[in-house]
Amino acid sequence: MDHEVRITLRLPADLHRWLTTQAKSARRSLNSEIVHRLEAERDTSLADGESP
Repeated sequence: MDHEVRITLRLPADLHRWLTTQAKSARRSLNSEIVHRLEAERDTSLADGESP
C-alpha cells in the first residue's frame, strides 16, 4: 500500500465473528482479511466493467 488511512468500522457481532474465523483460517489478521476481500470485490467489479 502506498498510503494508509485509519477508519473506525462498526460491524454486526455475527459478521465480526465470521470474518475473524475466515482470517484465522487464511492465517491473516482481521485487517488483512477485510482488505483482501475488499480488493477482491473491487477487482471483480472492475473486470465486470462496473464503475468504481
